[in-house]
Amino acid sequence: MVFTSFMNIALEEARDAAERGEVPVGAAVVSPQGQVVARSGNRTRELNDPTAHAEVLAIRAACAAAGSERLGGYALYVTLEPCAMCAGAISAARVATLYYGASDPKSGGVAQGARVFSHPQCHHVPEVYDGIATAQAEVLLKDFFGGKRKG
Repeated sequence: MVFTSFMNIALEEARDAAERGEVPVGAAVVSPQGQVVARSGNRTRELNDPTAHAEVLAIRAACAAAGSERLGGYALYVTLEPCAMCAGAISAARVATLYYGASDPKSGGVAQGARVFSHPQCHHVPEVYDGIATAQAEVLLKDFFGGKRKG
């Protein structure tokens, strides 16, 4: 079986988020059959909702499409290491595989910080692959925050 990355879709969502003035993070949920069933970028400012992270929005949409609160066999692609809240949602949704790009030393919840999946209280641990399109994700973030500092 040949691995196909869907990170390009998550990167498109991150670019769209940046254009809306949101932190450029994007996510895509892929079904076990290899179909993109949901995609989103951050919308915390637009929706006035601190939980409107790309991962949460994409998981909500994928669960609605699946007609289930569980996404067994599904994969999630996200441009930035999920925070603790998003890692909790990934676990609760039973996402099978997580692929992410840039590490997040400040707010990450997977390999950094809280390391949600390593706790015994974590009910489900997905397979995790990091470093997917890291350079592209990092450029989006650096450009966005660099522009904020100058402006």
